[in-house]
Amino acid sequence: MSQAKTIHLNDYSAPSHHIIHTDLTFEIFDEHTLVINRMQVERMDKESTEMMLHGEGLKLLCVKVDDVKAEGQFERDDEQMRLQCDKDEFVLQVVTKIYPDENTTLEGLYRSGTILCTQNEPEGFRHITYFIDRPDNMSTFTTTIIAATERYPILLGNGNLVETEVYAEGRHMAKWEDPFAKPSYLFALVAGDLGVVSDSFTTMGGREIALNIYVDKGNEHKCAHAMTSLEKSMQWDEEVYGREYDLDIYNIVAVDSFNMGAMENKGLNIFNSHYVLADKDSATDQNFMGIESVIAHEYFHNWTGNRITCRDWFQLTLKEGLTVFRDQSFSADMNDAVVQRISDVKALRERQFVEDAGPTAHPIKPKSYKEINNFYTATIYEKGAEVIRMIHTFLGEAKYRAGMDLYFKTFDGQAVRTEDFLWAMHEQGGFDLEKFRRWYDQERTPTLEVKSSYNPAKKEFVVELRQGIPESVKGEKQLPYYFPLGFSLLDAQGREMAYVLDDERQTLLSRNLLVVQEEYETFCFKNIQELPVLSINNNYSAPFKIEQEEAEHSFLMSHASDGFNRYEATQKAAIEAINTFIITGEIDQQYLEDFGSILNDTHLGLEAKAYMLELPSLSVLMQEQELIDVAPLSEALAALRIALAKKYHIKMLVEYQICHRPDNSDIDAQSMGERALKNVLLAYLMALDETRVYELCARQYDECVTMTDRIVALDLLENYAPEFAAQRLQHFYERYKEDTLVMNKYLSVLSASEREGTIGRVQALQNDPVYDVKVPNLVRALIGVFARNAVAFHAPTGHGYAFLAEKVIELDAINPQIASGLTTAFRSYSRLNPTNKALMKDALEMILNEKEISSNVLELVEKILD
Repeated sequence: MSQAKTIHLNDYSAPSHHIIHTDLTFEIFDEHTLVINRMQVERMDKESTEMMLHGEGLKLLCVKVDDVKAEGQFERDDEQMRLQCDKDEFVLQVVTKIYPDENTTLEGLYRSGTILCTQNEPEGFRHITYFIDRPDNMSTFTTTIIAATERYPILLGNGNLVETEVYAEGRHMAKWEDPFAKPSYLFALVAGDLGVVSDSFTTMGGREIALNIYVDKGNEHKCAHAMTSLEKSMQWDEEVYGREYDLDIYNIVAVDSFNMGAMENKGLNIFNSHYVLADKDSATDQNFMGIESVIAHEYFHNWTGNRITCRDWFQLTLKEGLTVFRDQSFSADMNDAVVQRISDVKALRERQFVEDAGPTAHPIKPKSYKEINNFYTATIYEKGAEVIRMIHTFLGEAKYRAGMDLYFKTFDGQAVRTEDFLWAMHEQGGFDLEKFRRWYDQERTPTLEVKSSYNPAKKEFVVELRQGIPESVKGEKQLPYYFPLGFSLLDAQGREMAYVLDDERQTLLSRNLLVVQEEYETFCFKNIQELPVLSINNNYSAPFKIEQEEAEHSFLMSHASDGFNRYEATQKAAIEAINTFIITGEIDQQYLEDFGSILNDTHLGLEAKAYMLELPSLSVLMQEQELIDVAPLSEALAALRIALAKKYHIKMLVEYQICHRPDNSDIDAQSMGERALKNVLLAYLMALDETRVYELCARQYDECVTMTDRIVALDLLENYAPEFAAQRLQHFYERYKEDTLVMNKYLSVLSASEREGTIGRVQALQNDPVYDVKVPNLVRALIGVFARNAVAFHAPTGHGYAFLAEKVIELDAINPQIASGLTTAFRSYSRLNPTNKALMKDALEMILNEKEISSNVLELVEKILD
């Protein structure tokens, strides 16, 4: 069993040496790759005579200091080399041999299909060569790649292409130079026989940038949306942040085997093909939006992540939380801002809130870790983005932009800390830095209890707030937060009311924001002429769970002036209706009426309406339970869905027909909104268990030209009408079996099915020719989706738990990073009902007892069982 040591933030010390420039040569052969690494080294600690370099799984051929063999000057183990050298400056050369075809971890240099590519964040570079593989060692790089011309006609590296040459015996060379210092985690290399789609972008400074997207040949026609998204991102970053691209070329490469979504390597982004390839036949509307978002995210990293990077991995949210906020803001500007906000918060609740509620909860800036790969989490990314959003809210757009300008000006070319970013923001004034830091240091999701009362004689409306701050995972007391709280007071017609608030702390009233900083707060609004309805946490201004005693969900569902809070009211009302059914077995008639107000509202945007008509997911509902028991939640959801369908089936069918345009494959807001709304309504109608509706759904699959409509129809038929689904599933399989990205969707439909026998079908699919356990996307589609299928995974037999444990053990021997990702499905262990908890414990102990388990998986299992 692997035993990784714990790394602590407080133990940070700067490296004793700095690698100023790195000159790499890769000689690629069929069976191996030779790596020649010449480093210009400067000693930073003049007292140190030992230089430590990271290296794992390397065959070392030669070490030289100033071109003299370093005989007896170094020693090494499985993780590092220690070089004895009493010089202030020297050239260190290390030659290693590596075997990319045998690398199944997909870290370092590895093969994806016919392509050789790299993934070095966070610690992959040490699988290529010996190096100071940490983010605070920033070096300029020159990369020379030599390979067979026929097999690898395309040779790509970071920076700008400065030289090419054709050699004898069918080999050739490409030399790349990146003038900007960067950590080794941003190093990239790609070699392969690829197709390319090219364009150009003229920056605000008048420079023409060559843009290239490299893909497997035959997929060039699927790159148009990605290229458009890239150009939009470049323009937006200039207009909103004043950031201009700095190299002469920007390359993107799409590969099928990739542990992450994408990687922002300087000038050479490597992407999971899922976030590049799309056409109207193979990609859903959600895929198109995801590509736009991720393309933007990686491009925005050029300044928030590359030009300014992290001092150490504890600062990960410095680049990721900030860049997620940037890509969310970009998507809001490109599309419907309310829909984007709903989508962002929905994802936060379904992913990050679950994380915060379990034993692996951690602050956005962790204090310790064993495996940094385990901290690429929704907390670091999505919750980190919410923290940046609060800073933006406090400052307003102009001051926030001034703070960002100061950050770029002060720290360009440096590896810095979250404290440095907060300093630049705080220089603009507008918030209490010391109190705000708690968002970086504390964990778990806080609650905000809201009470209100109205005094008609005094015309005063009083709002009382109490922060519920949970203890940390270790049982430590945590302090109240400092945050902006959006609100509005609504009259009987839903109009925002004027008010006077006598409170010296309030400087943000012009934007309907309260500043909350204590555990208990009281706000007295004066000159209130009638009893108002309080709309609280507008636009989800702070990441709290709101518990409001006098909440008027019914009123807010129809009248909330804030688009997000109207959605919020629909979700909370649905949760109350579901709880009512679980307790009484009765359907909440008031909720049925309020649902109708959304359904009949002709002023709502179609996609926003679709979100508001959706019932909460099982993932969200499980968070509402003290002890998780999936069966009653699933039963209540089904009952409420049937009741709504019976009451509104005529209206739903009419709206479906209005929105149903089977030949429309456009991806504009109107078209996507129509598809979103009609598919939500079709899901309700399918609950009626009527043959005519099954036939309607089957026709949607048969006639529609978009993947969005086909995959929704397939999913509904699989769950409600398997006799209609069988033929279409076979048709879908035969049509797309050569397209791995579409096969991900096929596998996901089957593994997400809530019908009896899903686990058996998932087990059988492991033997299907389209499935490959070494391709992360396929594993996530089949095993990962099954693990998120609450009905099947939490089945009372415990078979779902045992199956996942077996898969974690199997995958851990191939790719520990993917195995640890699957292990997170067990995080609900401590909150399960006794029967399921005992069964899950058996599965976890099966993993724990495996002798060769990786530290990636071990760290999570130990936390879950602790």
